[in-house]
Amino acid sequence: MQQPSPEAYQPRLSLWGHVWRYLLALGISAIGLISSTDGWPEWRFLLDLGLGVLCMVLVFWRRRWPVAIATFTIVAGAFSILSAGASSLALVSLATRRRWREIIPISLLNVAAGMFWFAVMETTPAEEIPGIPLWGFNLGANVVIIAAMVAWGMYIGSRRELIATLRLRAETAEAEQALRVSQARETERRRIAREMHDVLAHRISHISMQAGALAYREDLSADQLRAEVGTIRDGAHRALDDLRTVLGVLRGNGEDPETAPQPTYADLGRLVEEAREGGMNITFDDDVEGSPPEAVGRSIYRVVQEGITNARKHAPGAALKVSLQGSEEHGIEVLLRNRLGFDSNTPGAGLGLVGLTERVDLAGGRLAHRTEKDVFILEAWLPWGQ
Repeated sequence: MQQPSPEAYQPRLSLWGHVWRYLLALGISAIGLISSTDGWPEWRFLLDLGLGVLCMVLVFWRRRWPVAIATFTIVAGAFSILSAGASSLALVSLATRRRWREIIPISLLNVAAGMFWFAVMETTPAEEIPGIPLWGFNLGANVVIIAAMVAWGMYIGSRRELIATLRLRAETAEAEQALRVSQARETERRRIAREMHDVLAHRISHISMQAGALAYREDLSADQLRAEVGTIRDGAHRALDDLRTVLGVLRGNGEDPETAPQPTYADLGRLVEEAREGGMNITFDDDVEGSPPEAVGRSIYRVVQEGITNARKHAPGAALKVSLQGSEEHGIEVLLRNRLGFDSNTPGAGLGLVGLTERVDLAGGRLAHRTEKDVFILEAWLPWGQ
């Protein structure tokens, strides 16, 4: 992850943040002024005061021009003790950026300015310490004070950078979590849409075909008519039950989508029998060795279900041949063949095969459909293990 730049993790200061920093800078300047003004002429005091006030004003923009402001205040501090507070504030602020190419030259300049002040501008000489030359004492004290300010500024900058990095990571994690939730929601919607098509299209196309055939039958007795209407009613009830199950999942009040009962390979026989009871002519050959895994069996069921639905909608009355063969070693091949017939005019979006292709692809298999002369062929291959 890319680290934020110093400008990115510098927090915006509150009013109190500005006030206490300026108070601290004024305190440093005041201490220096009290200890150094003995014997100053008036012009010297006015010069010191003017440079000090100017530095206090300029240090307000220390974040916008950190190097320039620090340089000016330090140079001014070589001639004005009142500038010491502003130069200290500028140096600490510069150190929070944690850039050695800025810190080292500014620190050396600060040492030089301090030594110039003690050597040239200071009018009240300090007491000598036995065994230590005065210039050595002043240099050592100056270096220690500057090193302490730099260390304090770098600590503040490191803490600010850590907080900014943690905040950035938290925001990134929240964005990634929101993206994962959105993707999961979209995936679940597509899965439910496929289930609705696979289940309801099969049921409703069956009902539509039976009702359409019933409209042309004029030779039925009252008992036969009631029987046909009862068959349509039972199909509608089953479609409503399937719809209720899917809507329950959508509302979150039904069974969990992962644990709700799903069709399996063992339900293929029942699916074919229901289609035969609805008047379809189906030949079913099952030459699969063993029992496929549950997930593979569910995909096989959906392929056969879609093939039956398409045959009922687009070739009513045509014979449909369904053949399954395969083994654990070679996978499972599903083949559905039916002759082309007249369209039953049952409405449809034409997305059944599109969704089925996506389902088979997700299972690691392949699906193809084609027309050879007057025969429509739907074939799929699925691996034994997904």
